[in-house]
Amino acid sequence: MRERGITRRRMLGIGGTLGLMAATGLSTAAALARRPSITGAELRSAIPLPPPFQVPLPIPLVLKPAGTANGVDRYEITQRETSAEILPGVRTPLWTYEGSFPGPTIESRRGWPVTVTHRNELPVPTVVHLHGGRTPAASDGYPTDLVLPETSVHAGHGMHDPRAVVTRLTRDYTFPLDQRPTLLWYHDHRMDFTAPAIWRGLAGLHVVRDDAEENLGLPAGPRELPLMIADRAFAADGSLDYPSLDPSLRERPGVHDAYLAGVLGDVILVNGAPWPVHETDAARYRLRVLNASNARHYELEAVADDGRRLDLVQVGADQGLLAAPVIHHTLPIAPAERYDLIVDFTGVPIGGRVRILNRLGSGRTRDVMAFRIARKATDHSRVPGTLSTDLPYWSRADAVRVRDFAFRAGQMHGGHGWLIGGLPFDPARTDVTTRLGDVEVWRLVADVHHPVHLHLVGFRVLSRSGGPPLPHDAGLKDTVSLRPGEGVEIITRFDGYRGRYLFHCHNAEHEDMGMMANLEVV
Repeated sequence: MRERGITRRRMLGIGGTLGLMAATGLSTAAALARRPSITGAELRSAIPLPPPFQVPLPIPLVLKPAGTANGVDRYEITQRETSAEILPGVRTPLWTYEGSFPGPTIESRRGWPVTVTHRNELPVPTVVHLHGGRTPAASDGYPTDLVLPETSVHAGHGMHDPRAVVTRLTRDYTFPLDQRPTLLWYHDHRMDFTAPAIWRGLAGLHVVRDDAEENLGLPAGPRELPLMIADRAFAADGSLDYPSLDPSLRERPGVHDAYLAGVLGDVILVNGAPWPVHETDAARYRLRVLNASNARHYELEAVADDGRRLDLVQVGADQGLLAAPVIHHTLPIAPAERYDLIVDFTGVPIGGRVRILNRLGSGRTRDVMAFRIARKATDHSRVPGTLSTDLPYWSRADAVRVRDFAFRAGQMHGGHGWLIGGLPFDPARTDVTTRLGDVEVWRLVADVHHPVHLHLVGFRVLSRSGGPPLPHDAGLKDTVSLRPGEGVEIITRFDGYRGRYLFHCHNAEHEDMGMMANLEVV
């Protein structure tokens, strides 16, 4: 990782030199960047799998506040073990938020704070991170800020971090939510064990709304659907299969060698159901899509039974509404990315079907879900040409420094690791220090596919390998998908709060094997 002050000559040369930097030691970068990589190895389920498009799409329950005081809504969530019927007729043990997978959805208003009290009744420590939240450091879910279960006798990895704040049984996370309306998600972020904890079920949605967005006339109510897409694999007894070195998730982190690049499942779940189907009106629908997979990338398309491909009209990105809609025919989505899409079923015959397919999948992983058009209906929704006028804009001239980061495989503790700037994560080391309010340009280079996530802030994509951003890079993001051999420039302003934050790869196996770094805002 390198940092430098920015001069006019330096600023003018950023775009041109980025492609050269990406190509250093990666002579095939241009060829590789034209197609996404296959990351990781696929687990094959040892149990018969249902046919696609038979199970109804579940809609996660919206959690009600336990109370409101002094302008703050208070929620209570218990993390506990349970079992659920994911595959028809089969019970699957899960780790859950409030007994469901996905966990319950929290609905919030912009600028209206919430406090969520999490109670840990699982057999291991946990940490909660609100992904995409503009959150004070104390509630951001730093990986060593553990919540210990009642029976735990030690703090695990928190002992290696002198700054760790460890509590027993419960912890209050306070989220000011002073941010643009968008779809966030919360998940476990415990150091070294994030990937298997999410795989076992520790993930849920959090929606932020405001009046301006609601006044646009976008599809709403039952025509607004959250879609959490995640792949899993099942053992012969119906449990979730995962190649942990230590299935208890207590002592030894990591996965077996075949899965070091990432764990892929052969079952595609949407809102916890395998290849579900949802009955719709012949009308526009708003699809709030999250890729909650550990390592699987998707390229989504909506295809009617007659082979016609429906437009995916993007109205929002990770951090809220775009300035104007962007029309896609296919849409790549990396782990942790979110896209806010409008799909119009008006022209599909009653009784017809629209399948959501994954162009990067093969066999059963090519199917995602389906919509069955059940009835004609009145539709007063619209997609205005101007969606938002509050998108932040930062120019290169605003940047006070440029930083370079290489995301690459390497050696860690004598074995395989995934490194940033040649270093594995160390909670005791500060990797980046920036001042509150500074604007910076970051140049990110990858060896294989890495979805890079910044905590605290949203950013804009400036370029890819010296060229312009791609259409799906529009808007304000908090996760950017680096393709193999690719260099990407992003720009952001580090505002909000002081304290210790993270940036990391959101391939969860890469993250657990060292691909995180510390960001100190001072």
